[in-house]
Amino acid sequence: MKSITPFLWFDHQAEEAARFYVSVFENSRLGDITRYGPEGPGDEGSVMTVSFELRGQEFVALNGGPLFSFTQAISFVVNCDTQREIDDLWERLPAGGGRVIQCGWLRDRYGLPWQVVPAALTELMRKGTAAQCSRMMRAMLKMTKLDLRALTDAYGRA
Repeated sequence: MKSITPFLWFDHQAEEAARFYVSVFENSRLGDITRYGPEGPGDEGSVMTVSFELRGQEFVALNGGPLFSFTQAISFVVNCDTQREIDDLWERLPAGGGRVIQCGWLRDRYGLPWQVVPAALTELMRKGTAAQCSRMMRAMLKMTKLDLRALTDAYGRA
């Protein structure tokens, strides 16, 4: 078990959301499902928590009621090796009622914020000159879905 597990609060869609995330990401699996007992606070027998794993990262989803919702103050970054992977996640994560935002950000149908980014972006930003990073940042700020080729072209321009 990981020492830190993200715990996601849903109104009543914890199992549905966990199954959706497991279907989107390769090397993922659904874990244990716990149910509310007679003491509640949910209806007896209804799903309380669902554990699941996405690419080796453990999560727990809770059906806690409508008290809280997700904000962009917390998001999950998905580092992608290829443009094909970016394109696939960009299509699948917001499907069914989510929305795309800007600079690789989107929200899924449950309102959870994600950042779908090329894995190379961090490395380029770390090792690049100020001019290279600035060109790449200017290019990125014009994008909704990140385009790996356009970012690396902007980075490499003299």
